Amino acid sequence: MNAINIYTDGACSGNPGPGGIGVVLTYNGHEKEISQGYFYTTNNRMELRAAMEGLKSLKYDNSVVTLTTDSKYVSDAFNKGWIYNWEQEYFAKRKNADLWVEMLTLVRKHQVTFKWVKGHEGNHYNERCDQLAVKAYKDKNFIDDIVVDIHDNGMQQMELF
Repeated sequence: MNAINIYTDGACSGNPGPGGIGVVLTYNGHEKEISQGYFYTTNNRMELRAAMEGLKSLKYDNSVVTLTTDSKYVSDAFNKGWIYNWEQEYFAKRKNADLWVEMLTLVRKHQVTFKWVKGHEGNHYNERCDQLAVKAYKDKNFIDDIVVDIHDNGMQQMELF
């Protein structure tokens, strides 16, 4: 089976501020692009959301995926195993816990390998993802980046900062 390649990037104008995600999926000669702007968010949340949206867009579970990101925050969490320690600690005191929980659920549905590339160094798909993410926050077609407190039994929405 050919691997699905997912390239992702998140961008933020200010941190926090308006943000956007850019995703390019490639498989067997086909490409799909995803982008979305967010009203008020952070760069790390956009990096995570970009990866999540790429994985959410897959039609079938147990897909073989190479997820390429310029985010050490995302790639190191998996490649260095940090996320599994965070999970054992119920993501206590972990920023973006709501997204990490969802990301871990998505990753477990597939066979995902994380690959890090240095941003703005000429990787065609990484550059395209950056363009999509920046355009998404500049177009101002925003949705809210809702943060959920996973440690609250009621899963209440909380303020971003």
